[in-house]
Amino acid sequence: MARMNVRQMWKAKLEGRAVPASSAGIPAGLSMQRAGYVGRILGIDPSLRGTGLALVEFVRGRGTPILLHSETVRVPQKRTQAEALAEIHQAVARIVAGAQVRHVALEQLIYVQNVRTAQILGAARGAAISAVAIEGLEIFEYAPLRVKQAVVGVGRASKEQVARTVMAHFGQTARLGFDEADAAAVALCHAFTARF
Repeated sequence: MARMNVRQMWKAKLEGRAVPASSAGIPAGLSMQRAGYVGRILGIDPSLRGTGLALVEFVRGRGTPILLHSETVRVPQKRTQAEALAEIHQAVARIVAGAQVRHVALEQLIYVQNVRTAQILGAARGAAISAVAIEGLEIFEYAPLRVKQAVVGVGRASKEQVARTVMAHFGQTARLGFDEADAAAVALCHAFTARF
């Protein structure tokens, strides 16, 4: 079979044809083929005013993952930082307490030049992580570049590309909001690339 570029690989994947991992020189761990993960992953894209959450299930023998739940924890600007952190914590705690989550995948803090922004993002991550830690679940963190490479095949993919590709993985054409799509992408990245 001739080498395929990423666009050709996605076309073949969406048409249901086999896509060899080595076709575009992509390492097997970063291929679009599921790595045999079974169970539920909660993906989290933390942000103080718009934390994305996505609960994704991988069932043995099923070709596509299942998006069980997604939401964006939206906190209005008029609410204090403490109130926003409480809402993030409560939303994550609600999901992990009742959904038989196996692992939690979280987007790593990206480099930011503004110290205040880094503090706010760190606080939002902390609120989500504390809810998970209380339940004793494993937390896996992934850099945004790695998430995009694993899910889209391109490390510099746009938010639109991520949202579109995430839904293609679920066999759907509807779009998620960007925060929820990013959370689902982190969950998919974990299933595609983690070693168990």
